[in-house]
Amino acid sequence: MQWLNKETVTKHLTMQATIDTIEKLLHLQAEYPNWVKAPERLVIETFSEDDKQRSGSHLSMPSTIYDGQQEYTAVKLVTICPDNPSRDLPTTTAIITVSDNTNGEILAIMDGIYITQVRTAALSGIATKYMVKADCQSVAVVGCGGMAYEQLHAVLTVRPEIKTVYLWNRNVQGAENFRAKFARDYPQWDVKLKVCEQLEDAIKDADIINLATRSDKGLFSAEQVKPDVHINAVGAYLPSMKEVSNKVIENSSMVIVDDLVGCRHEAGDLIQAHDAADCIWTWDDLSGDLQALVTGRLNEATTRSDKGITLFKSVGAASFDAAVAIHITQLAQQENLGVVLS
Repeated sequence: MQWLNKETVTKHLTMQATIDTIEKLLHLQAEYPNWVKAPERLVIETFSEDDKQRSGSHLSMPSTIYDGQQEYTAVKLVTICPDNPSRDLPTTTAIITVSDNTNGEILAIMDGIYITQVRTAALSGIATKYMVKADCQSVAVVGCGGMAYEQLHAVLTVRPEIKTVYLWNRNVQGAENFRAKFARDYPQWDVKLKVCEQLEDAIKDADIINLATRSDKGLFSAEQVKPDVHINAVGAYLPSMKEVSNKVIENSSMVIVDDLVGCRHEAGDLIQAHDAADCIWTWDDLSGDLQALVTGRLNEATTRSDKGITLFKSVGAASFDAAVAIHITQLAQQENLGVVLS
């Protein structure tokens, strides 16, 4: 059994490998649906909202994957602590175990923080790869926390032609810190990073908008963005949360989700739009999921026509974490990474 700490995982898990791993998983699921199993994750809210401690969540996410030769189980345990940035700690903490289902042997235990960030980001990268117009030049980052950092990296990985990145955070210093850190860690991206004090200034000229906030109401209207903008929304992971306004959803020519079951239970943006009496969008208007998008199984009527807003909504699924964790476990075995535990 090998222990892989955050430094080891971060050093050896690349964004391109994560994107490739998840695309491979989506094709595997489409061809052999019974080879990938992921029950609905257990979500427990932590604390009650008060003046001292903001409420967070604890999640348990198991999944099994058979790759045609071997079957694995991966289990991720996650705790989301909204007050951690003030403690100079990551908002999301996680640990993942990977087991061989043949004999039950635990092959690896690894820190799951970076895997969570990278696989979430990779989903946005994949959606961007297939949904964004060809002449994309700019992206807006709305909410400059840990998830947004790798989300931008993923978008630039699939769209290296992007030249301008607009940054907005409720706390301007957070956006300034993001700019300095991203420029330091990813000098290979020749982009201009612009901090905006007003949200409107960040989104008005963006071809892509990355959302990663804990907002409980829509952040902008359809009139404030380009008519053909693409939006990657990875915040609002509870029914009570909302980043994307109903009018933006109504004006979207294409709405894709990462996980059909998970989003119906957790995607606050879409749940609230469906339930609102004054909103015409319902679940029947959903274009499809990421698997159908990647494998080309979407109906032609739902594919991009370069007209209208496109929206990708992600809440995550255990199978995505499992696929990435299995990939890094196999790499660790091949290259003897981490620390071997008896």
